[in-house]
Amino acid sequence: MQTLDRIDLKILNCLQEDGRTSNLKLAEAVALSPTAVLSRVQRLTKEGYILGYEARLNPLKLGAGMLVFVEVLLDKTTPHVFEAFKAAVHVRGEIMECHMVAGGFDYLLKTRMADMNAYREFAGTVLWQLPGVRETRTYAVMEEVKSTNHLRLL
Repeated sequence: MQTLDRIDLKILNCLQEDGRTSNLKLAEAVALSPTAVLSRVQRLTKEGYILGYEARLNPLKLGAGMLVFVEVLLDKTTPHVFEAFKAAVHVRGEIMECHMVAGGFDYLLKTRMADMNAYREFAGTVLWQLPGVRETRTYAVMEEVKSTNHLRLL
């Protein structure tokens, strides 16, 4: 893994602030030529520092305003059960994130729903039917105080 210099970090910081910024504006922001910046962005992408670009959508306007976190405890902790659970989670669009965790439960899910009725339907028809699920604990979010994917770089 190549070491990132100050300019690489500044490029990454600018791109995570606005992934649609033009190469010319990016070059101005980091005081390099557009050709040099393009080369660095291509290298950062090739080396896996930049995973991709996407638009942030407003969940309130798109019928997914309710954020719910769910702790999942599996009935068995065998490789087969873990794999079956992970495969089932991957095909569910309502599940935005799934993290295997250490502690009193096995997975933490981040889900988005229209409202509590939609969550109850999801829980009864999908969540509790996922492979290996023994127990769940639900945490409906009352207010999103901070939500970001930005990494602290500088």
